[in-house]
Amino acid sequence: MANETQRDPFVEGERAAQQSIPAETNPYQEGTEEFALWSAGHERVASAMEAQESEGT
Repeated sequence: MANETQRDPFVEGERAAQQSIPAETNPYQEGTEEFALWSAGHERVASAMEAQESEGT
């Protein structure tokens, strides 16, 4: 139970993209697994948002 507040970098990256926070603000050290997960989460949401914008929805 000590890990109840364990952070999920992928989810944090998704949330950052939803809040229009730039990918360059990734809080994790470049080259770490957390950095890659945060970036992947951010890219997933940012790409979906861009696709919706280009479709005009």
